Amino acid sequence: MSRRPVNPSRRYGDAGAGAALFSQSKSRSPPFLFIVLIVLGALLIVAYFHRGSGGFGGRREPVTRVEGDFSCTYEVQRAIPVLKKAYGDSMHKVLHVGPDTCSVVSNLLKEDETEAWGVEPYDIEDADTNCKGLVRNGIVRVSDIKFPLPYRPKSFPLVIVSDTLDYLSPRYLNKTLPDLARVSADGVVLFTGFPGQRKAKNADVSKYGRAAKLRSSSWWARFFVQTSLEENEVVTKKFRQAAEKNSYNPSCQIFHLRSYN
Repeated sequence: MSRRPVNPSRRYGDAGAGAALFSQSKSRSPPFLFIVLIVLGALLIVAYFHRGSGGFGGRREPVTRVEGDFSCTYEVQRAIPVLKKAYGDSMHKVLHVGPDTCSVVSNLLKEDETEAWGVEPYDIEDADTNCKGLVRNGIVRVSDIKFPLPYRPKSFPLVIVSDTLDYLSPRYLNKTLPDLARVSADGVVLFTGFPGQRKAKNADVSKYGRAAKLRSSSWWARFFVQTSLEENEVVTKKFRQAAEKNSYNPSCQIFHLRSYN
């Protein structure tokens, strides 16, 4: 069936009706535009607050090579000036035990009259040239801390341990921490995460053997009693005072333990 041609007179005659429809559509457009503007404004507000929380490159806390894995080993490096004031001459010969120990040892060796050694409990296949050099020269050892450390009793005035105890079950922790105290002469400084901090991802379980277990200060206090370890109240007070003077606010739990007599 063929379409009928448009009547020119009717076409022009309907112009008034078309204008009316056009005016109606215009009258309806402002509410539509108003809704669109509201939606866009809401999206901009959400994006602004998300940026402020770090989601789009805002200020973020330092992390290790694993995104979201907070590092108490990094915290050790921040605390070096405060540790020097609290421990004095004991900081002249230090053993650090924990992941990324090469970075801690390298920073300690930059300090005046300081000898530093390290124990790396995990694989270092991806380590940089500097770290491999420290291992080759015997300054850093790769050793499983579930077994006794290859050092004589009281080999080091001060032993600093970070992160690694968070990955040990109580079965091994009962042996490892006393062994760390055995090789220290003046004390052990323990850096451990607060409960609730983000730690290893699933990909790290294969490296560390298990997910991190972040324990409360009360749990550690009971554990120290069980293993006959005492917190050094004198050094703890010195450390707190030095931290206040340096405006240092630790992001990890820090315990100062006495060595075994």
